[in-house]
Amino acid sequence: MIVGCICYSSSLTAFLIPNAIVGGGVSGAASLINILTGLPAGLFTVILNAPILVFGFKLMGWKFIVRCFITTAALGLSTDLLTLLFKNVSLITDDKLLAAIYGGILQGIGIGLFIKYETSSGGTELLGRITHRLFPVLTIAAHVAVFDGLVVVLGAILLKDVKNVLYALILIFVSAKVSDLLIMGFTKAKLCYIVTEKSEEISDYLIGHSPRGVTLIKGEGMYTKTEKDVLMTCVKSNQIANLKTWIKTLDEHAFVIVCDANEVYGQGFHNI
Repeated sequence: MIVGCICYSSSLTAFLIPNAIVGGGVSGAASLINILTGLPAGLFTVILNAPILVFGFKLMGWKFIVRCFITTAALGLSTDLLTLLFKNVSLITDDKLLAAIYGGILQGIGIGLFIKYETSSGGTELLGRITHRLFPVLTIAAHVAVFDGLVVVLGAILLKDVKNVLYALILIFVSAKVSDLLIMGFTKAKLCYIVTEKSEEISDYLIGHSPRGVTLIKGEGMYTKTEKDVLMTCVKSNQIANLKTWIKTLDEHAFVIVCDANEVYGQGFHNI
């Protein structure tokens, strides 16, 4: 939680606030207040979150709200401490595009850690859950997007800078991609489905020449109405070329589907 707060706070203090980029969420609103008035962004992160946490108490339960409050307090404190730390440090970059990209990377790491380790700083995510409960129209994600969009648009209006919307979209996109990467894991593998009439030969060859397991799934070709064997196996990305060569040698008429697998647990990969 602390590492996530520091990463998120660093994105605000080192890149976004110095370049007057207002992203979505409560932190974006706090950043806007800081840019316009000079008041502490961390303090207003806590102040703006407080009523949301109060309203969310009945919906989410006291344990979740207490964790949210602790995270919010840590986020606010780290933001103001880092603001003091960076106060006498020269601006890292005055290029708003670079600021949006690297700010998004740091925010994504923070958000990814919050989600992966089941903590939350409240904000528009919790507010979206509350309003969705009161007005069950569309999805929770749509409610959150509306609140984030309002903050971004408000920032563009008050700062009189329409380009803020464009930079904010880059920020949000990069942040989402980085957080997804952190949540889904860095272990990349390939999931392979092999539809073949020579399942015994291919499976024997794969088991004999590879540390990976093979699973047989029984299927039926709906056009030919004949039984088909589907072999399922998961290999490391650098093994896929050899796998295709083996399959072509054993059954050049095989039908092969290769998919990306972000997380793989079990023998030959990570322990579950």
